[in-house]
Amino acid sequence: MINTELAQIFSEIADILEIKQDNPFKVRAYRKAALNVESYPRSVDDLTHKELLEIPGVGADIAAKIEEYRETGQIKAYEKLKSEVPPGIHAIMSIPDIGPKTALLIHEQLGIESLEDLEQAAVEHRLAGLRGIQQKTEDNILKGIAAVKRGRERQPLGRMLPVAMEIVEALQAQARVNRIEIAGSLRRRKETVKDIDLVATAPDPFAVMSAFVSLPRVDRVLMRGRTRSSITLRDGVQVDLRVVEPESFGAAMAYFTGSKQHNVRLREMAVKRGMKINEYGIFSKDDKLLGGSEEEDVYRLLDLPFIPAVLREDQGEIEAAQAGILPVLVELSDIRGDLHVHSRASDGAHPLEEIAAFAQQRGLSYVAITDHSVGRPGYARGLTVERLAAQLKEIDAFNASHACFRFLSGTEMDIQPDGSLDYPDAVLRELDVVVAAIHSAFKQTREQITSRIVAAMRNPYVSIIAHPTGRVIGEREAYEVDMEQVLQVAAETGTALEINSYPLRLDVSDTVAKRAKELGVPIAINTDMHVLSMFETLPYGISVAQRGWLEKGDVLNTLEPDELLQRLRKKRGKR
Repeated sequence: MINTELAQIFSEIADILEIKQDNPFKVRAYRKAALNVESYPRSVDDLTHKELLEIPGVGADIAAKIEEYRETGQIKAYEKLKSEVPPGIHAIMSIPDIGPKTALLIHEQLGIESLEDLEQAAVEHRLAGLRGIQQKTEDNILKGIAAVKRGRERQPLGRMLPVAMEIVEALQAQARVNRIEIAGSLRRRKETVKDIDLVATAPDPFAVMSAFVSLPRVDRVLMRGRTRSSITLRDGVQVDLRVVEPESFGAAMAYFTGSKQHNVRLREMAVKRGMKINEYGIFSKDDKLLGGSEEEDVYRLLDLPFIPAVLREDQGEIEAAQAGILPVLVELSDIRGDLHVHSRASDGAHPLEEIAAFAQQRGLSYVAITDHSVGRPGYARGLTVERLAAQLKEIDAFNASHACFRFLSGTEMDIQPDGSLDYPDAVLRELDVVVAAIHSAFKQTREQITSRIVAAMRNPYVSIIAHPTGRVIGEREAYEVDMEQVLQVAAETGTALEINSYPLRLDVSDTVAKRAKELGVPIAINTDMHVLSMFETLPYGISVAQRGWLEKGDVLNTLEPDELLQRLRKKRGKR
C-alpha cells in the first residue's frame, strides 16, 4: 500500500521538476525510484535505512523522503513543489499525449484546471490550433481522458493484490481470524479490479470488525456491522469484509468470488437437482444443509470437479468440467526460465552475476539477456553491433564457468516504423533468442502497425513478439492492431507471443492467450526485468495464462534450455 503511495508521489515530483525544466537526470532519478519502489516485493514500511538503499534507484535523499513519509504521512519537499506549479497541471499531464510543456500551455491559454474542463475544451475543439496541437491530437486527448476515467473506476491487478494481501496479513496479526481469503474479481485475477472483497471466519466477529475499520490508511468507514463492514482507503479503493460461520465459509467464497454469470449457471444446475445455493451453503428443498464449509462442496454436489477461480467466467468452463476436459493450468513452478531480461548493458540495473544469483533463488535455471537494440530511444542505451558482440563473449564466459545456471544470448530489437528491424540477419543468427517489439510510432494506422508486426514475424530469426499491443493499463491505450491477423501469422511462422508479466502491461490479454492456444501459437511468459524485484511479477503473467486456459505445453519457457533452443531453431529451418 505504502509502496504505491510513494511511487505516485515520486512520479508527481518528476512531473513537477520536468515542468520547471529542472535537471533531466534528477527527473529520471525520481521516475526510476517510482518504478522500483512500486514493484519492490516488500513493503518499504518494513525496511531499515540500509535496506532502503538496496532498492535500485533509491539513494540517501530518496530514502530520507521515504522515512519522512513513514513517520509523518507527508514529504515537505513534495508539498513545497506542489505549491510552485498551477493547480490542475497534474490532471492535464495524466493524459498520455500531453507532456509538461503542452500541459502548461493549455493551462495558461485556456485556464484549464481539471480533466472535466479539458474534456469540454476538446469536445468544443478549443485545443486544436494551440501550438503543437492538431485535430488528430485533440481526438487522441479525448481517448486518453476516457482511459484515465476507466482507470479511476478500476485499478490494475498489480496494485490491488498487494493491498489486499497487506490487509489480510494485518488482520491475521491483529485479530483472531480462523480463516480469511481474498474473493471477488481479485481472486479471479482480472487484470483490473473495482474493489476488494474479503471473507473470514472468527470466534469474535466484532473484534475482527474493530481491527478492520481501524487499519492504517483507512480514509472512511462506509459501514460497520457485526458480520460485514466496508471502508475506503486513502487512494479511494473500497474494501468489503464479511465474517461468516465456519459451515458457510466455502459457499461464501464461491458466491463472493463469482463471476455473476458463473454463479447463475451453478444456481440453475442446483434448481434442476432440487437444491439451492447461496452464500450460506447448499440446501435441499426442505432447507437441510447439505454442505458449504468447503468450496469444493458446491461443485461436488453438482457432480462437477472443482473449477479454479480464474476460469469462472461462464466461458465454457462448466461444459469442460461436465465433459472432464478442464485444462491442467500452467503453474509458476512449471516456469524454467525468463526470455525477456535486461542487464545494465542497456537500461537494466544489474550485471550478469547478480541476475543469475537472483533468478536461481526464484527457481529459474536460465535467463535470456535481451538488452535493447540501437533503435530504442537514447535513454535505453541500446547496444551497437560491437557492444552486442562483446556481451555475447561475456555470456559465453559465464556459461563456461557455471554448471547450474545458463544465460541465453538475445536482444529486444525494435520494429521500426517502416517494418524494418534494427539488426541484420547476420547478427540475429548468432543469438539464441530474438525478441522483437514496437517502441515508437504508436499512432500509426491499424494496417501499418499490423504490417510491422507481421513483417517481423516473417523474419526467420525472430523468436518472440514482446508486449504485442503496447498497452499500459490505466495509462496508455493499446495501439490499433489486427490481433487475429497477428495470431494467424504467428501460427503460420511459429513465432511466439509474449505475456508480459509487468502488472501494468499484462500484454497479451487472457482472451488473446486463449485464442493463441486454439491456433497452436506458443506463448512466452516473461518479466521484462529491469530490476531484480521484477522477477517477482511472474505470478501476474501466470494468472493471465491461467485465465487464458493455458497448460504447461502451451508455454515456451516451461521447457529446459536445450529443448527450448531446439524448438526455436525449428522456425529458422523453415526459411
